[in-house]
Amino acid sequence: MKLYRALRNVGSFRNVFDFGGRDVAHWFPGHMAKGLKQMRANLKSVDCIVEIHDARIPFSGRNPVFQESLDVRPHLLILNKMDLADLSSKQRILKKLEKSGVKNVLFTDCLKQRDDNVKKLVPLVVDIIDSKPRFNRDENTNYCLMVIGVPNVGKSSLINSLRRTNLKKGRASRVGGEPGITKAVLTKIQVCQRPIIHLLDTPGVLPPKIESVETGMKLALCGTILDHLVGEDIIADYLLYSLNRLGKFSYVEKYELQEPSDDIQHVLKRIAVRLGKTQRVKAITGVGNITITVPNYSAAAYDFIRTFRKGELGQVMLD
Repeated sequence: MKLYRALRNVGSFRNVFDFGGRDVAHWFPGHMAKGLKQMRANLKSVDCIVEIHDARIPFSGRNPVFQESLDVRPHLLILNKMDLADLSSKQRILKKLEKSGVKNVLFTDCLKQRDDNVKKLVPLVVDIIDSKPRFNRDENTNYCLMVIGVPNVGKSSLINSLRRTNLKKGRASRVGGEPGITKAVLTKIQVCQRPIIHLLDTPGVLPPKIESVETGMKLALCGTILDHLVGEDIIADYLLYSLNRLGKFSYVEKYELQEPSDDIQHVLKRIAVRLGKTQRVKAITGVGNITITVPNYSAAAYDFIRTFRKGELGQVMLD
């Protein structure tokens, strides 16, 4: 009866997220503009473009500038972080991408020590390249690929995974949980010996104008935009809204809630209490100032978002 009542209450949760007139920051620092210029300059030595994106948002946030300026080469789209995505609608995704002209798609988990899909990349890329003209590079027996994508989708992780898989060597590119680790186009990095394949790592480049606030929030939730530019509180609230909308209630057990909730303040308070995240603040009263202990909502919001990004709240598909 308790479970029935809890799920019945879900029916009254928000169907639309109120952004309150907010606008997502257009995160386009100088190194991004410079990086895009360098990408164009290096195209003459590139046989294939490898675009990598977050599998949880296969449509949202892909940079249209890439298609406009770099799509003169054969193109492979890699949807990374597949371990975090609900791929029950995989065929729908592939059909929709094919309608938009993207036919070569590969799902990967580049942080996995051995990913069978990463093994498929080299043969797939070679087939793609050999099926089209090589732009005056026919005399070369080696291949050069350019890895592109928005920030923090796993470009450097892909390079390191390919080196680990094909060369049995360690990482060549620095990786991190924050967007913006790679600041400029790097030198060629070899990722395969037979055939010889080099990759060009590139900085993550967001669209100069994000198409909608909803798209921007999905990008922020997946860690593509720096949290402080949007605000952890609004990202946490959008996360709660998204989980409830998708029927993903694992946060209830994770943070020992009584039932699903649509109130982010209630959820963050419970998280703060559960994790011991409190802070002491001064309160002004009629008889003087006193110090009281209150939940640290910022720390709770940070933990809620981080837990989602690590996949501890289940697999989701935001698009």
